[in-house]
Order: sequence, then C-alpha cells, then structure tokens
Amino acid sequence: MDAIRIRGGRPLRGTIQISGAKNAALPILCATLLSDGASRIRNIPQLRDIVTTAQLLRVLGRQVSIDMPEITVAEGGDVKPEAPYDLVKQMRASVLVLGPLVARYGRARVSLPGGCAIGTRPIDQHLKGLEAMGCSIRLEQGYVIAEGPNGGGRLRGAEICFDIQTVTGTENLMMAAALAKGRTTLINCAREPEIEELGRVLNKMGASIDGAGTDVIHIQGPERGELAPFDHAIIPDRIEAGTYMVAAAAVEGSEVRISGGELADLETLVVKLRATGVEVEALDRDVVVRRTRPLKPVDITTATHPGFPTDMQAQFMVLMSTAGGKSVITETIFENRFMHVPELQRMGASIAIRGNTAVLQGVQTLFGASVMATDLRASASLVIAGLVATGETEVRRVYHIDRGYEAIEQKLAIVGADITRIKGAEA
Repeated sequence: MDAIRIRGGRPLRGTIQISGAKNAALPILCATLLSDGASRIRNIPQLRDIVTTAQLLRVLGRQVSIDMPEITVAEGGDVKPEAPYDLVKQMRASVLVLGPLVARYGRARVSLPGGCAIGTRPIDQHLKGLEAMGCSIRLEQGYVIAEGPNGGGRLRGAEICFDIQTVTGTENLMMAAALAKGRTTLINCAREPEIEELGRVLNKMGASIDGAGTDVIHIQGPERGELAPFDHAIIPDRIEAGTYMVAAAAVEGSEVRISGGELADLETLVVKLRATGVEVEALDRDVVVRRTRPLKPVDITTATHPGFPTDMQAQFMVLMSTAGGKSVITETIFENRFMHVPELQRMGASIAIRGNTAVLQGVQTLFGASVMATDLRASASLVIAGLVATGETEVRRVYHIDRGYEAIEQKLAIVGADITRIKGAEA
C-alpha cells in the first residue's frame, strides 16, 4: 500500500486548482442509466471512486470510455440490472444505481452498500420511497431486490417525506422519479449543492425538476417515459476546496489561492475560518486564504447543509489543535467520525472525547509521527497535521484519500509543501 511522507512547518504559497466534485460526479454517472445514447460528462476528477463507478456501469451493460477529465457512457450490450457485492462494498455511493435501474428496467438487484466505516448509514429511506412509488422490495442474502409495479412496470409518482435528511436517498429517488409516471414530491430533502447539480442534469435529460437544493423537490416524469443523453461539466469540489483552505490556514505564513472555490457553497466554513483570525478573500471565482497570526479557538457543530459540513470536521479539528485556547467540536451526523483523534493524539494534540463531542486544548506545535488513515476525510486531516508538525510524518493506508482527492501530494507540492508519495509502503 502507498503512504504519504511529509516534512512539516513550511508555509504554503501559490495556487491550487480544484478538481470536479466527486459527490456530484457519482450520481450523475449513475443517471446515465436512465437513457440510451451517449452521455458526456466533463471535469471529472481522477479518483478511485470514479474508477469503481465506471467498472460498475460496465458490469451493468454500459460502454464506458475514459479520457480524463472526460467520461462518455453509452448503451452497450445486454443489460444486467445487478450491482454485485465486490464493487458495491468499495463505496457506499454504488447504491445510487438502485433508483435508475428499477425506474428504467423495472427491476434491480443491488448489494447493500459499503464505503467509509464512519457510522451507521442505512438505506431505509431509499427503500421506503421506492415502495411509495409502487416497488416491491425484499432483502435477500445481503442484496436489495426491487421490482416495479405489476411485475416490473413503470414507477408511479408519489408524495414522499423523508424521516431524516439523506443525500443519497434524495438523489436515488430524484433519479427514480425522473422516469416515473406523473408527479413526485419529495419532502425534507437534503439540500447540498451536489443535489442541485443532479437536478440540472435531469432537466437536461428531459425530466422536470423544481426545487433541487431546497427541502422540497417536485419532479414530473416525461410523458412518454423516455429521457435523453446529456453533455455536462461537473461543478468544482467544495470539500476539496475547503480542505485546501484549512491547509493554508493551518500553517502560519501561508497564502494560497484556491482556483475554483465557490464561497457561496462554503459559507459556514468561511465564517469559522475568519473567526480564527485567518483572512479569507473572494477574488473573481477564486478564494485567497492568508494566515498571518496565531489562531484563535472556535467551536463548531456539524449539521446538514447549509450547516458546517461533517466532511470538514476532521480537517478543522487539526486547525483547532494548535489554536490558543480551548475549542469544542460536536459531531451530529455520524457516530464514528472521531477515528482520526487517536492518530492526532500520537502527534501531540490534546483532545478529550465525550460522547459525540471533542474538547481540544490548543498545543504549541504538533510532532511528526507514523499515523494510519481510517477513512477519506480522516486521511486528509492527517495530511494537514503533517504540514503543521515539526519533523516527519508518514500517513499510511492512503488508498482512503485516493477515493476523494485527486493528486493531493502533487497539488500541495506545487504550493511549497515537502510531501512525497511512497509507492508500496508497508501497511
């Protein structure tokens, strides 16, 4: 397995280009199952999760041509609407083929999902919504088996209220409803920008989506039950942008221009960064982050969008680990999302965990150590910790980071970090 080695303490200066959003690209790739013809998706990030999704689409009978940063998905041979465990276990987003498959082909057999081990993330809201649209659902040997009305007929529009906000649940039912007969209303939807992006694509395909990005979405399926292929460029990745903003904030003397960062999608992060004393400036479509003084402690509580993103919690914790005083971080989304804490403690961070709350007492500095990545965002936080730390840090099991960050070591090296990937390092 690869590792990333960092010699810390060097200010970051220069420009980092943000890649396309993984969390927008994955559902949009799955949406290609809703139509025939060739769909072209541009500004695709080169990530493990993208490769896994391409493999899954091929297994389902699609022709997938990859010429990064573009992917073309076209109709292939016989369709086999089954997503096997070997692929789905690699990432939870694979469950996003469930809605498109049952909407298009009347049936689907999809393995229960895997992905990062950051807590219980059930798909009961997905299944409840599909049942409301006329599906029969059963669970069998680790698979969800879904069948449209009357033995595989077209789904019917319905009014569906989510018990909790769920990003993939909202996306799955949006795609299913895009081919359903009649009007579907989704209530208590997740409001992430990536959901709004999926709505744009489904509208390009011929569905009528109103309200994507709000808590109520109305979807009118096409009268003839057909959707068209599309051509679309993916929005920049707001979590990647936020991660590099925190990296710049973490090392005193840094000034980094984040090219492609959208402040509108990161307002809560920007407010918290400014509260620490870090300068954040919007410049055209870019963001400039400057760290010129010691950090002030700030409390955060994660929340669904537009609240503070759970996907930025681990990175912000590193920032607070060297702030001058006490800060409190409360995680409300995932119950196991403090697995990076023991690794940060190995580097000298003073963190006490009390249930879903981490209490930090800022230390003068962190110290380099050999640490282990446990999930995608935890691995990014450990890289940031290595940038801050005195001495050498080696982050192991970085296959996690390759799921969500394109060439992270190259992008950080461009702005002055002393960072290297070690191929085939010991696990």
